[in-house]
Amino acid sequence: MAAQAGRVPDRDAAGPDHRSTARRRGGADPVKALMHRHRELCERAVDPLEIAAGLEAHGVTDRTAARFRHRDVFSLAEEMYARVPRGGDTPAADALTAPETARPHPGRLLLASLPGAFAAATVAGLHLTEGRARLYVAAVGLLALVLAVRAALARGPLSSGERARSDRRPSGSSSRVWWLLGYAALGDALLRAAVHGGPDGLPDGTPDGPWPLTAVPVLALALSCLPAALAAHVLAEGARRRMAASRKLTDFAAAVRPLLASAIALYLGLLTALVAVCAAVLDEPADYAQALTLGALLLLARLLHIHGFTHAPAVVLTAAAAAEAAATAGVLAARLPGCGFLAVPVDTLVAAWGPGSVPALVCGTGALILLTHAARTLSRASAHVRPSDPR
Repeated sequence: MAAQAGRVPDRDAAGPDHRSTARRRGGADPVKALMHRHRELCERAVDPLEIAAGLEAHGVTDRTAARFRHRDVFSLAEEMYARVPRGGDTPAADALTAPETARPHPGRLLLASLPGAFAAATVAGLHLTEGRARLYVAAVGLLALVLAVRAALARGPLSSGERARSDRRPSGSSSRVWWLLGYAALGDALLRAAVHGGPDGLPDGTPDGPWPLTAVPVLALALSCLPAALAAHVLAEGARRRMAASRKLTDFAAAVRPLLASAIALYLGLLTALVAVCAAVLDEPADYAQALTLGALLLLARLLHIHGFTHAPAVVLTAAAAAEAAATAGVLAARLPGCGFLAVPVDTLVAAWGPGSVPALVCGTGALILLTHAARTLSRASAHVRPSDPR
């Protein structure tokens, strides 16, 4: 009896890892098999939450953890982390300390500012030239803007990096983005002209031509690449710090959702100021609804793309571009005999709130859909763990 009593404290002192192992004695060890399946993840993890995030990314849920006799994924990850063979010095203690916030690299911020610089130079050139020279300025400026945007998205906070997610595939959404930006510049004027029986000519790059160019939203959105990079950086660094401080996946999700809202609010606040400044400088009306809804849609699509979720942004951007095209096509098709009903929805919107209400409604709806999707997906710890993360 004394020997048996003496063994009780030793069994209790062994901790939950040995107790859970003891419950499985006499049979196969499913946790060991799971550790072997995710051996690389367990060996490079510096805390249980990183293992939990990796398991979450591979589809392990709390219901799956119950089959391993654990209440949730984090409890299962704690056992896996504790059972990994380690040397005398482990980074576990350092993992409990929140990492210092990294500052964005100045060179990458410079890349993010290039689209705005080229867009501003192009708009200035269009205002200072006329005739064939204006056409050349527009062509060169558009090419420079495309290259600058590609450079800004290739490096820095707006880059998706080297994520290797199973659900990542080429989205092909860049053409939709350029369509949405092109509509912001020329679509309202075309729709207004179509409603009144036009257009009477092709766009000539001037705000008072037969098909006027609206430069304010495009210029403001190009300038907002830098605020978008800052918002993405705030989200990434904030999520990294919260991952180090969280003890459960649910705690991490609850901490990241307000962070996502703060990053979006930061971007929209700066975009509002940019729209106001551009409207004052160019002496054009400031259509805040159209610019802010399009900016929110593009930002959310990019944030999801950065973290490896490309399908939903591609679908929503495609739907938004198709809806804008269908609105204009419907007004033009209504001129055919017996097709007048096709223009009724657009005519009603334009009569009530102007032509800018169409892209504002379309992009606003798309932004709300992506916001709902982002609140669910970007609150997962697995969305913020990169394969090359040095944590």
